[in-house]
Amino acid sequence: MYTIYVVFKTVDGKREQFIEKVKSEGIVDAVRAEDGCLRYDYYFSEKDKNEILLIEAWESAEHQKVHIAQPHMARLREIKPDYILSTTLGEFELK
Repeated sequence: MYTIYVVFKTVDGKREQFIEKVKSEGIVDAVRAEDGCLRYDYYFSEKDKNEILLIEAWESAEHQKVHIAQPHMARLREIKPDYILSTTLGEFELK
């Protein structure tokens, strides 16, 4: 299994709007339906009202690489500037 985390810092007050946008655009459902996707979940920080944590788990790193090239991910990259100030990525082992 290949697991990554993504921390998004949002424009002030746009955290929930970002999640609603990616859901209404069908991006979340499309990712979850991808071959090899085991988990794709967003979490809100209790401490920081402008922070979102995304946990992605894939069968392999190769599945995640294919994921990045999907059309719905291109759409996500188009949407992000309206909501996201910064993105931090990392890998970890989920047991």
